[in-house]
Amino acid sequence: MNQPRKYRLGILVTHPIQYYVPWYQALAAHPEIALTVYYCYQQTAQGQAAAGFGVAFDWDIPLLQGYNYQFLVNQSSTPNVFDFWGCDTPEISQIIKIGKFDAFIVHGWYTKSYWQAILACWQSQTPLFVRGDSHLLTERSSIKVWLKYLFYRWFIPKFTRYLAVGGRAKEYYLYYGAQATKIVFCPHAVDNEFFASHALALSGERSKIRQDWGIPENALVFLFVGKFIPKKRPGDFLGAIAQASQKSAHIWGLMVGDGELRPEMVNTAQSQQLNMTFAGFLNQTELPRAYTAADVLVLPSDGGETWGLVVNEAMASGLPAIVSDRVGCSPDLVIPGKTGEIFPCGDVAALGQILQRFADHPGDVATMGNAAKRLIADYSISQAVGGTVTAVKSLSLVSS
Repeated sequence: MNQPRKYRLGILVTHPIQYYVPWYQALAAHPEIALTVYYCYQQTAQGQAAAGFGVAFDWDIPLLQGYNYQFLVNQSSTPNVFDFWGCDTPEISQIIKIGKFDAFIVHGWYTKSYWQAILACWQSQTPLFVRGDSHLLTERSSIKVWLKYLFYRWFIPKFTRYLAVGGRAKEYYLYYGAQATKIVFCPHAVDNEFFASHALALSGERSKIRQDWGIPENALVFLFVGKFIPKKRPGDFLGAIAQASQKSAHIWGLMVGDGELRPEMVNTAQSQQLNMTFAGFLNQTELPRAYTAADVLVLPSDGGETWGLVVNEAMASGLPAIVSDRVGCSPDLVIPGKTGEIFPCGDVAALGQILQRFADHPGDVATMGNAAKRLIADYSISQAVGGTVTAVKSLSLVSS
């Protein structure tokens, strides 16, 4: 029996990212893919704190198992993943030129390393894919918008394929000149089974988990998960909780995370005597406890939230989501009145009214949570792998 052809696929990424690893592992397990992931930088526990998490930690899930990977030599004088010069790995050029890859994927073009890979692909005529979550919502001055448009209209059409994580990413590629036939759906996804199975396993412990966090058993719990940084707008969450609590005493806020704004949030909650629990940073295997304790996820972020994978996690756990209209995933995952609600970013009064509606109709929460869980099944790791493989194999169809 003939073995299926193995397509050589390379991926360059700044550092191991907990959300991407399940995609890499599933790609590596695919019978038609021979994958190698190249990393520019190995993040430290202290680096995680500097990245906005607010605490030093290492992820408690294995990020370097189940696939082939290589850490490149980062020649940057100040190695980091925050700015263009923080990743400088010239050896990727030679790796690409001699690697005979059927396709090579970059996660954007915002570091020097990505440009080293992009130029090497052009020079060696290696098919170049991009997978990112950029959208058109970021505000810039008119002159910057015009200059960016001119450059991107030249640059973006040069990619061989575009792995669109959602609708706004597809709009972005089309706006800058990508051919629609070269765009493949490769959704942003989390390990849905991990969160669904933990939700089931922990369902009998909901009262105990709430008790541990000082949350009444009959409370309607709205959950914030993320870094306490400006783009996440945690103050909007507090403000909406304060507003809705004036009419519904059983509303409760649960905030998971840490960061520069946490002291301000704690002081605000205490001074206003809000029903609020601050759980601190929770690692990946601890997060299901928060989703079990909660009823509804709230993500009030601005346009810097290019997707919002906590929405995927919450929906896989059976929760509906309330998100701002600037959150990247909003048009894909949140169907108003069905899987959650959408409000204008920064409109705390509108968010408070939505919380109040949920409090007035608590029976709708479970119905919307079930609908959210059904919807998120289409945003799975298997869908992301399928899109990637389809894109790679489409090159053979064109050349044959």
